[in-house]
Amino acid sequence: MGLFDKLFGGGKKKVSKETTETRGLHMPDLNIPVDEKFTIHFKKNGGKFLYCDSFSEITETLDNIIVENQWQDSAFLSIDDRLKDRFSKQGLIFTESPSKSNVFFTTCEQLIAQNGSILVCSNQLKEYKLHDLPENLIVFATTSQLVDSIGEGLKNIKKKYKNSIPANITTIKHFQSNIEDKDDFLSYGSSSKNLYLLLLEDL
Repeated sequence: MGLFDKLFGGGKKKVSKETTETRGLHMPDLNIPVDEKFTIHFKKNGGKFLYCDSFSEITETLDNIIVENQWQDSAFLSIDDRLKDRFSKQGLIFTESPSKSNVFFTTCEQLIAQNGSILVCSNQLKEYKLHDLPENLIVFATTSQLVDSIGEGLKNIKKKYKNSIPANITTIKHFQSNIEDKDDFLSYGSSSKNLYLLLLEDL
């Protein structure tokens, strides 16, 4: 059984609703797989989750998002040159000015299962704060970026960048205006976003 099969009809195992519906906000999660936990919390936050098992499916899904939202003539804010290269054949118009775009297209550092958030840093944001960015976000990530907790995600950033740890480390979590978590210091000052996650299977 492939990753995420049980979430999308591939198996008979029923996802426990206790994690998100009956347990308190600060109670520890039940012992469920990281991918399942992330999906539950991410959807609860209001994010739009799009799982793809090939890059061609990613590009097709991206095209559908653009058509659905009528973004064909929109400039996409993107700071990551590697992302621009990878999606160069999509015919996207890129800009590095937030004021000239209503869509932010980005990668991320990690996907945090603990609360369904997306960990980013200056490599994705430069010096911009989340409230400076367009309200529409498309995040391209892979299943190998899934980690259980924020602490694990921060450790991975430290290990990856060693002596040149990036600045502006924060989490994107607030996908609806009624979602608040004042105890999550990494989300301080963030604003609600309309967020699509394009998740590529790479394990």
